[in-house]
Amino acid sequence: MRVLIIGRGRVGTALARALRRAGISVSTLSGRGAAPAQVRADLVVVAVRDAELARWATLLAPLVGPRRGAVVHSAGAFGPEALDAVRAAGGATGQLHIALSFADRRHPPLLSGARALIQGEPIAVRLAKRLARAIGLVPVCPRRSGGVDAVLYHAAAALLSNGAIALAHTACELLIRAGIAAHEAAPLLSPLLASTAKNLGALGLPGALTGPVRRGDFDTVAKHLARMAEGDAGHAALYRALLTAQLPLARALSEASTASLDRIATLAKHTAHAELAKHTAHAELAKHTAHAEHATRPKHATHRMPSKKGKLPVRRAG
Repeated sequence: MRVLIIGRGRVGTALARALRRAGISVSTLSGRGAAPAQVRADLVVVAVRDAELARWATLLAPLVGPRRGAVVHSAGAFGPEALDAVRAAGGATGQLHIALSFADRRHPPLLSGARALIQGEPIAVRLAKRLARAIGLVPVCPRRSGGVDAVLYHAAAALLSNGAIALAHTACELLIRAGIAAHEAAPLLSPLLASTAKNLGALGLPGALTGPVRRGDFDTVAKHLARMAEGDAGHAALYRALLTAQLPLARALSEASTASLDRIATLAKHTAHAELAKHTAHAELAKHTAHAEHATRPKHATHRMPSKKGKLPVRRAG
């Protein structure tokens, strides 16, 4: 199989390297350049930024017609319809999205064992599955008609992958407040996050959940919230939201008593209400202070007008 990868960014570079290691003929093309004069490949993988997909679909349409291979894209938030220009010209189209985090071209993730969402027309799906398996990916193909909702699929992936980094940033800030050196915070959290991912893969849900909510440890949770509230209010708000998200998992495990989990739920809700009330009180105080200051100011300024013909100066309201 011959593969052409359009795009030499993080995803395109990682794919090209893996395909070459697997002994597959692969060529690459810059995603910022012009279309080639012709396409000599069984499968074209468009690995460019989302905003460039439509442009490349238009460029490839006259080059990949009937019986001339297939075109798939690597974007997560778009289904095969992103390549409709190719499909209208008679080409087979599809989506091949690798559910991994590609942060740096110099440090690509390990592809082997990762899942790849593959959907589209039969020829494109067949070729994409062949490519995926050649480099150790596990194809995930939708079983329902109409395929996977790409927007919701991508939202789920972004929530976990991007959200985990945002959580790590918050956790680093708390570690620094606790006394951990800034340069040690991320290295401390990285193995912890990796072990959590391993538990998720091995145990699934809800089994991968650990920590005080699983145990129904109200006192620990309360201390966490109280100490966080002394600093950035956003930290406590995020912690409360995650408490609420953990509770259904803890209930499904049935290791903690219902009463203890109910107390944690009440704590999360009441502390949120208390902070809202505090914020509202501060806003009302600021509002009343502003009104009081306005009321003490003179309503009209007075100006002394110059006298005319010996008359006394007249004071007029300005």
